[in-house]
Amino acid sequence: MTVRLRALERDDLPLVHRLTNDSKIMTYWFSEPFEALVELRDIYDRHVHDLTERRFVITDDVESVGIVELIGIDAVHRTTEFQIIVAPEHQGHGHASAATVLALDYAFRVLNLHKVHLVVDVENAAAIRIYRRAGFVEEGTLREEFFADGRYHDALRMGILQREHLAQATAG
Repeated sequence: MTVRLRALERDDLPLVHRLTNDSKIMTYWFSEPFEALVELRDIYDRHVHDLTERRFVITDDVESVGIVELIGIDAVHRTTEFQIIVAPEHQGHGHASAATVLALDYAFRVLNLHKVHLVVDVENAAAIRIYRRAGFVEEGTLREEFFADGRYHDALRMGILQREHLAQATAG
């Protein structure tokens, strides 16, 4: 299996719609699973030229399996926030790990960013393992940061610096 990232196109919005309307997925994204396809099209059209974000589709040898986003790209501080969704039927096959490394390579080698950070539910052990293997380190716990699925959730803020990623890529 070869995992690749490619730019999100307007034709990919049905995949995004399916993923962002899955209540199990959106609980981990601390968001309500309620987004109309027409709304996604409007958002896409408004943001297609926005240089503060990059949105990618994760593909394998056969199909599109998820999305990766670098959002809030800050050109002064050279930082961004990382987000990923892999469709439930494709989880556990290495897509998220491979896509995370590819997104970090893009952030650090193409955009020349200094730091990539993320926020993850403390209960999402599988995602935390993937992020740690990719080189992210815990920077702190955000207490009762998000309300999802009827209750407040603690979240971890994790980050990785350009030099850490490049050293890990060279060593491994």
